[in-house]
Amino acid sequence: MRHGKYPFVIGFLFAPVTLYVVFVIAPYAQAFQISMTNWRGLSAPQWVGFDNYRRLLDDGSFLKAVQHHGVLLLALPLITIAIALFFSFLLNVGGRSSGGQRQGVWGSKFYRVVFFFPQVLAVAIIAVLFQMVYRPNESGLINGVLMKFGMEPILFLVQPNLALWSIIAVLVWQAVGFYVVLFSAGMASIPGEIYEAAEMDGATKVTLFFRVTLPLLWDTLQVAWVYLGIAAFDAFAIVAVLSVDSGGPDGATTVLAMEIYRNAFVYSKYGYASAMGVALFFLTITFAALTLRLTKRESVEY
Repeated sequence: MRHGKYPFVIGFLFAPVTLYVVFVIAPYAQAFQISMTNWRGLSAPQWVGFDNYRRLLDDGSFLKAVQHHGVLLLALPLITIAIALFFSFLLNVGGRSSGGQRQGVWGSKFYRVVFFFPQVLAVAIIAVLFQMVYRPNESGLINGVLMKFGMEPILFLVQPNLALWSIIAVLVWQAVGFYVVLFSAGMASIPGEIYEAAEMDGATKVTLFFRVTLPLLWDTLQVAWVYLGIAAFDAFAIVAVLSVDSGGPDGATTVLAMEIYRNAFVYSKYGYASAMGVALFFLTITFAALTLRLTKRESVEY
């Protein structure tokens, strides 16, 4: 500090900023460069300009993957946030008040641990577990029960109209626990006096949820929506392990990350795969910026 404030700050920032530039910014810049070539991994790359991006507009697999991301962007955040809010409200406000403080339902501390359990499992392990759940014979968890009652097995991952929704169900199951904890932390910071005043005015639990809890959790909901939207642009591990033929049947569950992997490491089209990666980058950034802009509102102070 004897040499001034700015040299001191720059000294601390130099190492992390250098690491960020080398390991984050530089690979992004290299991906942009490679996307302008027809590089196949062995021969010298040839400059093709925006040809790879023009090909994307006529690529049925790419367009189908983008369509699936649209479904994921709507279904995954909506379903996950709705379920997580419901359980968080029960665990924090759903019980009776004691000593002027709100309490959750009986056993709420135990339920928090149970809900968070999927977060400690690797995504690939979760996909393997649900392979057993969706198995189309007597050994499958769901179809085994159905067949015991004389019903026909459901081909969750084989029928094109069910495959994507089966993948979404796994993504929701895996994500709910984290957002239960996130929303629980937000609800715990809301003063109990607000709930007491609302109850004295005759507010029911439904009214408490929509008129008190949701407005005071708006910033947390906004962050959750962005996180889940980014997760909806990924889903690579679940699709790669759980789906039929890595994105099947017939591309019914494919996502952009899966198409990037296939074009890069199966077809050796690294330039074209990089163009897909750049498109995915801008789709993700655009979604996050639009979400933060459209959901922006004044913070409620309490």
